[in-house]
Amino acid sequence: MQISILGCGWLGLPLAESLVKTHIVKGSVTTAAKLPVLQEKGILPFQVDLNNPDADAINGFLHGSEVLVIAIPPKVRAEGAISYPDKLKALVPYTIQAGIKKVLFTSSISVYGESTDIPEVDEVTEPNPQTESGKQVRVAERVLQSCNDFSTTIVRLGGLVGGERHPVYHLSGRDNIENPDGPVNLINREECVAILSQIIGRSVWGEVFTAVHPETKTRREYYTAVAKDLGLIAPNFVQGGTTVGKIVKGQEKLQRLLGVTFS
Repeated sequence: MQISILGCGWLGLPLAESLVKTHIVKGSVTTAAKLPVLQEKGILPFQVDLNNPDADAINGFLHGSEVLVIAIPPKVRAEGAISYPDKLKALVPYTIQAGIKKVLFTSSISVYGESTDIPEVDEVTEPNPQTESGKQVRVAERVLQSCNDFSTTIVRLGGLVGGERHPVYHLSGRDNIENPDGPVNLINREECVAILSQIIGRSVWGEVFTAVHPETKTRREYYTAVAKDLGLIAPNFVQGGTTVGKIVKGQEKLQRLLGVTFS
C-alpha cells in the first residue's frame, strides 16, 4: 500500500518511519532543507506548504496513494497566513482528484471544553471547544467529515509527550502554577504511532477516537513525580483555588477496534 503523510514533523516522521517498513510512504515537509531527512529514512520526500500551495507538488505528493494521513498541527492564524480549516478545504479537491478514499486526521481533545464539573468525555461526547485553536480544529474535522468522496477517521489526541517534548520542562521551578487539582490528559508519542498504524493496518475508517493515557492524575501529582524522575526542580502550585478540566475516556474503543493497550 502507498500512504501519503502530510506533515512529517514531531509525530508524522516517526509514524512514517514505522509505516515505511511495510508500505511505500510519501512524506511532506514545508522546507527544502528537511527533504534529505526523509530521503535518508526511505520516505519519498515532497515539499508541500499549504500557506503557499503548489499544485504540482501537492498532486505529486498524493498521486497513487490509498491513504492520506494529515498530521499538521493547528496554529492560530498569523498575519497573512491561511486559517487551519481553510488549508484543509483547499486540500480536499486535490485529495478527490488523486482518488484517495481513506483519510486519517490527527485532531485534538481541545475540541472538548473544560469546566469546574470535571466532565468525563469520549468519542461520542458533543464537542464544545473554548479556545481558538480548539474551534479551528473542530471546523477542520467538519470539513473532512462532510466530504463523501472519501472516508475519514478522526483521532482526537491528548497532550503529546515523548523524547525531549514534555510540559514539565516549561513548568520546572516555576511558582504559583494554577489549577493544581485539574486532571492531566496526555499521551505518549509511541502510543500515538501505534494507534495510527493500527487504524491503517486494520482499515478502520469512518470512526472517531479519543486517545489519552487512562491513568488519571492531578497536575500537582503528575508533574511533581515527573520532575523528580527527570532530576528537575518540581513546580510549585498554588494552594486551593478553582479546579477546572475534563477527564478523557475512550480507551475501551481503542482496545476493542484496534487492540491498543496502554502500559
